[in-house]
Amino acid sequence: MSAIKEILFADKKNFHGDVDERFVDLAEQFSRLQDGRTQLGGAALTVYFQGKKVVDIFTGKKSETENWTSDTLSVCYSTGKGVLATLAHILVSEGFLDYDTPVLKYWPEFGQNGKEKMTLRHILSHQSGMFDIRNMIAHANEMADWQHMLKVIEQAKPRFQVGEDIAYQALTFGWLVGGVLEKATGQPLKWLMQKYLVDPLALDGAYFGVPSVELVNVARLIPKAQKHIAEQVAQPKKAKKKSKISFSDKLIELSGQNPQDFLDAMVPKSMREFSFFSDEGLQAVIPAANGVFTAKSLAKIYAMLANKGVWEGQVLIKPEVFAELSKIQNIKRDRVMPIPMKWRLGYHRVITMGKRAKKGFGHIGYNGSGAWCDPQRELSFAYTHNFAIGSITGDYRLWGLTQEALRCADAELKGSKGWF
Repeated sequence: MSAIKEILFADKKNFHGDVDERFVDLAEQFSRLQDGRTQLGGAALTVYFQGKKVVDIFTGKKSETENWTSDTLSVCYSTGKGVLATLAHILVSEGFLDYDTPVLKYWPEFGQNGKEKMTLRHILSHQSGMFDIRNMIAHANEMADWQHMLKVIEQAKPRFQVGEDIAYQALTFGWLVGGVLEKATGQPLKWLMQKYLVDPLALDGAYFGVPSVELVNVARLIPKAQKHIAEQVAQPKKAKKKSKISFSDKLIELSGQNPQDFLDAMVPKSMREFSFFSDEGLQAVIPAANGVFTAKSLAKIYAMLANKGVWEGQVLIKPEVFAELSKIQNIKRDRVMPIPMKWRLGYHRVITMGKRAKKGFGHIGYNGSGAWCDPQRELSFAYTHNFAIGSITGDYRLWGLTQEALRCADAELKGSKGWF
C-alpha cells in the first residue's frame, strides 16, 4: 500500500491520552500518521492553548518489547537547542549576564583566536562563525567529555569574522551557550536547568545528560526486521542500487550552498563510532544534539513562552527580555541550513504547510521532533518520537501536525480553520 493510502485508510483512534474536543482533528491526524508504523516505534504529542493543556497523547513502541507510555522520554536532537536558549533567557532576566557583553567578561579563557568581541547574541543567532565541529575534534567520542569540549571551544577560531555571516552551529551551540551560562553563574548546567527551568515549571522529564535511574524510561531505536536467512538465500542477489539522494541533500544542492560547510557543521570525524542512543551518549552532556524530553515538558516550556515568559503567576522571563529573544536577528541566508530560518535568539521560525505564525518560534530536531510556540494564538506544541529517520529540515509529519494545530486554534479564535 502506498504511503498516501496508508494514511487515508489508517485508524483515527490509535492513540492513548486526553484530547480537548476542539483539537480532535489534530489527534486523529496524529493517529493516521503513526498508525501504519507503530511496530517500528512510537510518538507523543502535547499541545497547550490559552494556558491549558488540550492535547496529551501517545502511541506505538518505546522499544522492541515495551509500549510507549505517558512518561516516555525521547532523544530530540536539536529540539533541545530551544530549551537551552530558554534557560539562557531566564538567566539574562535574573541578571547573571546580558546579550551584548563580550563573552570573555564571563569566560576569560574564551577570548582568544578572534573571539574577543563575541557576545551571547552572536552565539544565540548563529553569527559566531564557530560551527566547524569537524575540524575542532579528531573523534566524535570527544563530545561526551563536557569539560574537554569547553577547552576545545576556548581554543577554537571562528571560520568568519564574528557577526559578518550566519552558519548554523549544529553541534557547537550547546558548549558555546552552556559554557557561557556556567561561567557567568559559577554553577553547573544541570543545576541551572533544575533550579531555573525544571522546578519552576514542574517538568516531568527534561535532561541534558540523562540520570542513570531514568535510562529505563528513554525510548530506543527499534532495529528494522531482518528477512529470514533461508528466504535471503533463496532470493538471487540484486545489483546494488545507487543510494537515493535525500530530500535534505537535494535542498542543499538546489540552494547553491557549499556542501562542505554542511559537513563541517553536522558531522564530526568518526561519527559512525558514536551513538546518541547508547547509554554513554544519553548520559553525556551534548545540549545541541542529545536533549532528552517528554512531549509534555517541551510543550509546557513553550506554553510559558507563548504566555510571554509568565507561568502560573511566575515571571520567568521579563517583558524586555522576551521582546529581545523573539526578534528576528538576521535574514541573511544561512551557510549550513538550506531553507530560510529567520533566526531569533536561539529559535527559528515555525515551519508549516501553509498557515503562518508570524510571531511564532521554536526549534526542530534532526529526527523530525519539534517544539514551538505562537504568542499571538497563545499556542504551544511538542512532538517527540523514536523512529529511525533523519532530516535537517524535519519530517512531513511534523509539518502536517504543526499545520493542523494552527488550524484547530484558528477555528476557535477566528471561527474558521482555513489553510493559510
